[in-house]
Amino acid sequence: FRSVLSIKERIESISIKEDGLEALTKLQNELIYAASSIEKEMNNVTNKLQSGKTKVQELEEKVNTLEAELSRTKTENMRDHLTGLLTRRAFSDEIKKIESAYERIKTQYAIIFFDLDHFKRLNDTYGHECGDVVLSTFGKILNKSIRDHDIVGRYGGEEFVAIIHFNLNRELLQFLKRIKTIVTENSFLYKDKKIKVTFSAGVALRSNYDTYDNTLQKADMLLYQAKESGRNKIVLENGMEI
Repeated sequence: FRSVLSIKERIESISIKEDGLEALTKLQNELIYAASSIEKEMNNVTNKLQSGKTKVQELEEKVNTLEAELSRTKTENMRDHLTGLLTRRAFSDEIKKIESAYERIKTQYAIIFFDLDHFKRLNDTYGHECGDVVLSTFGKILNKSIRDHDIVGRYGGEEFVAIIHFNLNRELLQFLKRIKTIVTENSFLYKDKKIKVTFSAGVALRSNYDTYDNTLQKADMLLYQAKESGRNKIVLENGMEI
């Protein structure tokens, strides 16, 4: 750029009469060279800018990829790999939201503890792969039976827990009877074998207790009661059995 300014000054000071066309021709050549140098420099700047833009785009793509991977991993960690239900930790996280709604507007809900009957015997008889199929199938039955604002999780082993919202008691009873009917009136299919499965369950209503934890403990106690009194039954806290 300094060379261009120098040429400009020389053009202003030149006298055609004194210096003639020869001097102008020389200046013309210098101008052409200077213009070429400027063009080359501008191309270099443009290429650098383009290169910088490309690197920024690459970084943005990497960030987007990492964010997508993080989101996928988080989702996977929320779901039990075998049943597709919420993990125990994810279930506990969802409870915080449900409890918040309960404290604000007293949304009525029940906690239901499920336990597959004689699951160890089933594993010993048919193998762990069969046990996994039964767990997966039972999980799908529960998941398809709940509504959007309900949740169900695998609590551990062959234990499952569900939060079921309801306005009238009969809505809760209908849900419980539907699960019992589906499981007991159908066979679980493993390869070419049809296997009969039953479950026990305990049901406690949140509104009858001071805290969620107390309600959960009561549901667990009622499940134990169901298992001790013969299994294949759902026990409610009012003494009713399904």
